[in-house]
Amino acid sequence: MNGEGGRIAVVTGAARGIGLAVCSRLARDGWAIVGVDLDPAVEAIVDEIPRARAQALDVTDEDQWGSLLATLESEPGHIAALVNCAGILCSEGPVVGVDVQEWRRVLDVNLTGTFVSCKAVLPAMLRGHLGRIVNLASIAGKEGNALQAAYSASKGGVIAFTKALAKEVARDGITVNAIAPTMIEGSLSESMSTEMRQQLLAKIPMGRFGQPEEVASMVAWICSDECSFTTGMVFDLTGGRATY
Repeated sequence: MNGEGGRIAVVTGAARGIGLAVCSRLARDGWAIVGVDLDPAVEAIVDEIPRARAQALDVTDEDQWGSLLATLESEPGHIAALVNCAGILCSEGPVVGVDVQEWRRVLDVNLTGTFVSCKAVLPAMLRGHLGRIVNLASIAGKEGNALQAAYSASKGGVIAFTKALAKEVARDGITVNAIAPTMIEGSLSESMSTEMRQQLLAKIPMGRFGQPEEVASMVAWICSDECSFTTGMVFDLTGGRATY
């Protein structure tokens, strides 16, 4: 990659919801977008978003990341941002009933996928001495949601990983931050039971769930030149649920 093609933002989970909103917002801010998602529907972003390309990709697969990065290396532009939005929920239920395979799958996508994505993209950022990494965590990673142990544990891991990586690359021109939203309207929230949605809604002082565009706005600022002296931070996006 070279500087002639401008700044590139790689966004995971780009097919819908928060990831798609982030792609749209960063494109409006002048970024070239590489949207990745396991869902082949991600290909549709090239028709909706200018200067966007799409790649169906499993974020936990190092070989698939290697192939994508090799392709990008041969093209103009430089990867200056990575936004990790890919994630899945777990089934609702007590820990004694959690299926071990599901536990492993949730941690694999939400936590290991974030790690693998960062590992894949970091070499390009280190060479350019420039980068913004934003990892989507969750308020569940701070507080722990009852009956969502696997999801809560995975997002707590994302928070710890973000802080560790931020310290590691703090002198390399790269910032690493996380956003911890409450429930955001979209495909994940729609898969929840009505009872769980009501329990989560009751915790939010503003009395509503967030919108994907609100997450995208915060991502845009963290990725901007204005956010230059903040790293290892977990930004609250909970309508007042978290005040710490």
